Amino acid sequence: MELEVYLKDPEATLQFGRTLGKAMVRAEVPPALLLQGDLGSGKTTLVRGLVESLPGADQAEVSSPSFNIFNLYPTQPPVAHFDLYRLEGMPPDDALFECLEDPKMVTVVEWIQFLEADLWPKHALFLKWTPSETGRSLTLRAMGRTAHELVISLMSEITTTRDEK
Repeated sequence: MELEVYLKDPEATLQFGRTLGKAMVRAEVPPALLLQGDLGSGKTTLVRGLVESLPGADQAEVSSPSFNIFNLYPTQPPVAHFDLYRLEGMPPDDALFECLEDPKMVTVVEWIQFLEADLWPKHALFLKWTPSETGRSLTLRAMGRTAHELVISLMSEITTTRDEK
């Protein structure tokens, strides 16, 4: 199942991240988020919005984890934010796979294209950014039952938000 979302600016990206975060909290076991997009497309901005929507966000400072490979945010549930940009062609640390297997953690992986697809988790939400004339288009593809249910939840959230404007 796929969902297309248009993000006109960074504020729209933050807001969508918040909506996604609220939906993740409602999931029995949140699926991993696998992010693909060019530099500056809004991946870290989306993560910032997601983290802001979770309890404990006041103790978290979201930044791109490019230099230390991953950040762990003390939210509820905890968020492990990985950036594979510098790992192109190299295997990731075991910490990535430990976080992906932890059902009590939200795991977000930027630059997922640098990890072989056969190592991706079976239950995940794949998010791909593509430039549009103005803003960005975001395609969400559900992989597995939990992600499918999350996309259905997001569809109703987005419809409600649009109807309110």
